[in-house]
Amino acid sequence: MNPEPPATSDASEAVTPETLREQYEAGATVDELVAASGLSYGTVLNRLHDARTVMRTSWQTRLMRQNPQARKRLAAHLRILYEQHGATLTELAAAAGETRRGARRLLIEAGGTVRTTQQTQRMRTAARAAERYKVALTLRARYEAGATVPNLAREHSYSIATVYRLLHQAGTLMRPQHHHGPARDTRERS
Repeated sequence: MNPEPPATSDASEAVTPETLREQYEAGATVDELVAASGLSYGTVLNRLHDARTVMRTSWQTRLMRQNPQARKRLAAHLRILYEQHGATLTELAAAAGETRRGARRLLIEAGGTVRTTQQTQRMRTAARAAERYKVALTLRARYEAGATVPNLAREHSYSIATVYRLLHQAGTLMRPQHHHGPARDTRERS
């Protein structure tokens, strides 16, 4: 003798596949449908499949729920960081609170093009060289205004050799060196 199937409640019969599909397509997750309907996870999935529901991935659900304008602003901001400031995908992910993959997706949504690692390294090297040249010009202006090399080195936490190198890079005309030792007799000896 076969056991009788469990009795179904009227409440579970009232939740039709079409109702579940409408709620799902409006943005509800399967877990939320389970909680709201009181049905099991498998029953909800079966009814969604019966209604021919196209299922989403978790990231598609997040995209659907996000404010589209806020997402566009975030994507545009990430593109600026990436293209103008040389940020990496890892840095974009940290700035956006996303994964690298999510940051990449946002960058592409904003019309950005993903760089290779070598392109990023070249971009950062050029930015460092430009920043160093700015520092060299600042040191030159201070030196030409009368500051000494040792004072500039202390102020900027550089070695004296680094200050000299930066001054030479900036094309600075150097002052003659001062002799701080005892005075020399410049008369000719006979």
